[in-house]
Amino acid sequence: MKKLSKALLATSMSVSLMACSNESSNENTYKIGICNYVDDASLNQIVSNIESRLEEIEKEKDVDFEFEVENCNADSTVLNQIITDFMADDVDLMVAIATPVAMAMQSATEGSDLPVVFSAVSNPVGSKIVDSLEKPGANLTGTSDYLDTTSIFNLIFAADPDADKIGLLYDAGQDSSTSAIQSAKEYLTNNNIEYVEKTGTTTDEVKLAVDALIQEGVDAIFTPTDNTIMTAELSIYETLIDAKIPHYTGADSFALNGAFLGYGVDYANLGRETADMIAEVLLEQKDPASLPVRTFDNGTATINTETCQAIGFDFDAIKDAFSGLCTEVKEITTAESFEDLEG
Repeated sequence: MKKLSKALLATSMSVSLMACSNESSNENTYKIGICNYVDDASLNQIVSNIESRLEEIEKEKDVDFEFEVENCNADSTVLNQIITDFMADDVDLMVAIATPVAMAMQSATEGSDLPVVFSAVSNPVGSKIVDSLEKPGANLTGTSDYLDTTSIFNLIFAADPDADKIGLLYDAGQDSSTSAIQSAKEYLTNNNIEYVEKTGTTTDEVKLAVDALIQEGVDAIFTPTDNTIMTAELSIYETLIDAKIPHYTGADSFALNGAFLGYGVDYANLGRETADMIAEVLLEQKDPASLPVRTFDNGTATINTETCQAIGFDFDAIKDAFSGLCTEVKEITTAESFEDLEG
């Protein structure tokens, strides 16, 4: 039976879960180090589903996974120490949740054959983590939450055809935002639509950026899969509701935390697919260099029905307007985590 112990990282206040097997010497035992970048609903959902899927695979394949989960809370010093500790513990594989963690693990394992499976890396080629999606080329592969920005803007203008000034809200230091924001600017420029961009690296800065966008009179705000803004969403959504400004974002977790809409991949499925890739590398000896990065349909729009009503939209009318522009429209209400909704 697995035993779970909890350790607190003093420098990051993160919670570490170590799953230990009574038969650690068993040749069918594999040690896995998982590092999450920051505590937000989407990334936590990935970790939770990696763990649950690995536990299913244990029963299916009669193997044992010893896995340790750490959270660096966006602190690069803590992140590097976590990676160092994983490697000192002779893990068989490391898992990187989000682009900064994948880049740090890439640097730490350069020239080695220690496999790394990443998840929620929005642009693995542009971030130079892999050579290509089809042939990663080194010791890293994984799953991507690539965001189709054009599809989001189609939704924005379906909901409000008269919108003529769009706010772009993001953290300029987030690699996950770079390509999506560039695509957004190109789309808006090509369609002769004015845009205003504001950035922030902390929750306080994000709140100031939101205030500035409201003062600029934007009709809607777009944010890609940006972990900094995600972390700040619970602190800004009521301000945007008061201003009657819809916030369109790149993940359903934003909508969970109060944004009008989250559009993108199913992060629970992303976690399960990541766990399957972990098993392929460890149990089937597949080479990360030739194991293609997995991408997913971006077609699900998740609408916060409470926010929808509060900003003056009619949900049924919005759902009709989005018909044909996304594969599915889901409803959600405001909560801190997905577990809160389940409870």
